Parts: sequence; C-alpha cells; structure tokens
Amino acid sequence: MLKGSCLCGDIRFETSARPQGPSMCHCSQCRKQSGGVWSSAFVAEDDLKITGEVLWFAASETAKRGLCPKCGSFLFWKAHDEDTISFSLGAVDGPTGLKLSKHIFVADKGDYYEIADGVPQTD
Repeated sequence: MLKGSCLCGDIRFETSARPQGPSMCHCSQCRKQSGGVWSSAFVAEDDLKITGEVLWFAASETAKRGLCPKCGSFLFWKAHDEDTISFSLGAVDGPTGLKLSKHIFVADKGDYYEIADGVPQTD
C-alpha cells in the first residue's frame, strides 16, 4: 500500500495498485506550480483513494491539476480523456519502491539546471 498526503494533512491518498510511469516533468506549468520539477507516477483513477476536498484547477483544455486548498500542495494531475490519474511522488509517505523511468517536456526545462542522470528524456 502506497500512501501520501499534502503538507497540512487535510488531503490523503492511497493505492494498492502498482504505480506506472514514474517521471519528472519539466514543463513550464509544473515548474511554476511546484517551484521546480514535478515528480509523479500514475494509476487507474479507480485505484486511487483520495480523502479530503481537492481543489481542481483547469490548467489547460486537456487536463486539470489537484491541489490542497489549505496548504497549496500540488498533488494530482488528470487528463480529461484518460482513466488514469498522476500523483505527486514527493507527497508519498516513506519510500515509494519506484525508479524513475523518464524526464518529460525537457525542452521547457529551466536553464539553471542540467539533467545528468542518464534516464531517457522526451521533449
């Protein structure tokens, strides 16, 4: 069982499913919202139990982002046309047991850091 929460603890999530696609997103939206790179993995939406009141922000025409309205933690990303949901790996309580599989939107990455871990990258 993988469990996590926002900074203040008002929102909690858990899944017993094996998360897929552990990635680090370097897009401008994730950088602005998280203050850096956003690390996430995904599961089927039905496999993620969320407790607490999530504030959903329509970040684009294709996806929404889930935040804690109290502490502002950026916890979830959900494409409108998919049955999966991504959750913040940084919000997981304890070890994840996952290994990063890719960096995404690297063309948008900040100029103040380099990606040098040898993990595959996509623009």
